[in-house]
Amino acid sequence: MKIAIGADEAGYAMKEIIKQFLEERKMDFVDFGPSDMTQAIDYPDVGFAVAEEIAHGHYDRGILICGTGIGMTITADKVPGIRAALCHDTYSAERAMKSNNAQVLTMGARVIGPELAKHVVRAWLEAEFDGGSSGRKVQKIMDGEQRLFAAGGGRREVNSCSSSPS
Repeated sequence: MKIAIGADEAGYAMKEIIKQFLEERKMDFVDFGPSDMTQAIDYPDVGFAVAEEIAHGHYDRGILICGTGIGMTITADKVPGIRAALCHDTYSAERAMKSNNAQVLTMGARVIGPELAKHVVRAWLEAEFDGGSSGRKVQKIMDGEQRLFAAGGGRREVNSCSSSPS
C-alpha cells in the first residue's frame, strides 16, 4: 500500500509522529510537506496535492493533518473521486474504510493527541472496504458526484470569503 501524507504547519508535529509510526510498520509513504515546523503552508495546497495524487492512482491512501482536520477534509473532498473522512476515534476510522471506502483520513492535531492518532491510523489502515450494501451507497455518492460535475456542479459564483452581506 502506498500512502501520501501531508500537513500544514499546525499539523507538522503530528505528521512527523505518524511518519515514524508508518516507518516502524515498514509502510511505503511520501511526505507532501511541510519540511519543517517553521515553513508556513496553507492546508488547501497540501490537501489538494495529496487528494489529486490519490485520484490519479499514484497512491492508494492519504493521511492529512491540520489544526482541526476540518479544512483538510473539505479540501480533499473537493477532488473528484475522493472520499475523505475526519476521524478522531478508532471506530469512526474503521467505519470510514469499511462502510465508506474513504481513501483519505484526516485528523486535527489540536483535537487529539499523538497516541490516539496512531491508534486511529492503525484502525483505518487495517480496515478493508466491505462492499455489500455499503458498496451500493458509495456508488450512489460517486454517481451523484459525476452527475453534478457533468452538469457544471450546479455552482453559482459566490464570494465565500466576504463578510459583507450581498
